[in-house]
Amino acid sequence: MALRLEDKKALVSEVNEVALRAHSVVAAEYRGLTVAQLTDLRDKTRASRVYMRVAKNNLARGAIPATQEEAVAGTQFAGAGDKPTGPLIRAFSEDDPGAAARLVRGFAKDHQKLVPTLVSLGGSVLPGKDLERVANLPTKEQALAQLLGVLKAPIGKFVRTLAEPHAKLVRTIAAVKDQKQAAA
Repeated sequence: MALRLEDKKALVSEVNEVALRAHSVVAAEYRGLTVAQLTDLRDKTRASRVYMRVAKNNLARGAIPATQEEAVAGTQFAGAGDKPTGPLIRAFSEDDPGAAARLVRGFAKDHQKLVPTLVSLGGSVLPGKDLERVANLPTKEQALAQLLGVLKAPIGKFVRTLAEPHAKLVRTIAAVKDQKQAAA
């Protein structure tokens, strides 16, 4: 069913708003997937807090990587690669930079017909084969835990350094006591 001009403008505007907030975007070709499989993918995107849109490429160009330049103008995805061809799903990660990549990677493992073609992260465009690199990015909680570990390590080492002379003295006294008891 053809979209009216107002509907097309609304679609481009909606996707542009999401692109302004998004950390990353993944474009994947879905040719050959059934309606049930696409519905399953949509359900998974809602659960992972990923915005996914299927739109004609001439409309989606304004939405994501390197196509509708007028729609993505002012976003980090404005120059994201060559013009995509074929039926594409575009998934935006709004909260976690790797969420869309993890979603597409997981779904593509079970459904070989979903083929990642483009990954854009932080203004840089990567080919679809680099999806794994983006999918392996830590979540916000994991990154905070790693940061806390890095911040905590020097303090812990300092405390152990301060406590070691006392512990060594106690171990030495215990060894002398054991030696005297063995000799007696």
